[in-house]
Amino acid sequence: MAVLVVSGTGTEIGKTVVTAAVAAVARAGGRSVAVLKPAQTGVGPGERGDADEVVRLAGGVTAAELARFPEPLAPDTAARRAGKAPVTPDAVAEAAGKLAAGHDLVLVEGAGGLLVRYDEDGGTLADAARLLGAPVLVVVPAGLGTLNTAALTGEALRARGLDQAGVVIGSWPDEPGLAERCNVADLPRAAGAPLLGAVPRGAGALAPADFRARAATWLAPPLGGAWHAETFEAAVRW
Repeated sequence: MAVLVVSGTGTEIGKTVVTAAVAAVARAGGRSVAVLKPAQTGVGPGERGDADEVVRLAGGVTAAELARFPEPLAPDTAARRAGKAPVTPDAVAEAAGKLAAGHDLVLVEGAGGLLVRYDEDGGTLADAARLLGAPVLVVVPAGLGTLNTAALTGEALRARGLDQAGVVIGSWPDEPGLAERCNVADLPRAAGAPLLGAVPRGAGALAPADFRARAATWLAPPLGGAWHAETFEAAVRW
């Protein structure tokens, strides 16, 4: 795939770290990688954004942002309050297409969930994925409530004719409870897509060299890694 859209079922669930892991594995496989953050919110001028974090962790990645808004809000709301032009799905697709012309893989990391509004016309990351004809990787939390939001996101993708590449758990706890362990088996059925990885909680705090060395153990072969859902499920079975 030339372009992969990385979305989630909410905020603060590990999208950036998962994006970095996918980038690190691709880089280790000899592929050139770019990461595009269409709208970075909650970050001021000169501060590090999500794309910068992907570069720090994965190394050797081209980073691009289309817009930056200071308040930690949905992109459409943040743009309006900042008095700036919003980011449209057309602009996202155009930028990703240009990056794809010079890179083997372009990762487009969204803000929040799949249907968060980017502009006043209600444009979303799903609209950008449709314009690009790109699959969507969905990052989910591990615990209670994740089956519902994964099911809703999967339903929204199918309703729009979009390909869901799979689901990745963005922050797997050191000591998972019953709900987390059960969700490993239940997530693929809820989402209607395969489970393609589980990134351990705190992975983003690893030294970059350690992060890159371990990234392949968190992601399944379709994402270039060596992680297998069946083996993981057996290891955490209740």
